Amino acid sequence: MAKKAKPKAPKKRAPEVTHEEVKYIKYLIDNQIPIRVRLTDNEEVRGTIEYYDASFIRLTREDAPNLFIFKHDIKYLYEEPEEAA
Repeated sequence: MAKKAKPKAPKKRAPEVTHEEVKYIKYLIDNQIPIRVRLTDNEEVRGTIEYYDASFIRLTREDAPNLFIFKHDIKYLYEEPEEAA
């Protein structure tokens, strides 16, 4: 008698929401880590995140006005490398 093959279990989908973005932004705010934000038009701005919500971040900058940047206008952001002392 031939053995029947077991049906394969369907692969699990990645979760829609992981809340990692919220954790990372809170980390940046709490530690006042300087960041660069690359916008969708390839302009870059520097500063620290002071506030965020579901739609935008508030970027505090030295020697320039603070900005409210809508999240849909952000291509990516990254931490500024620490300058050598």
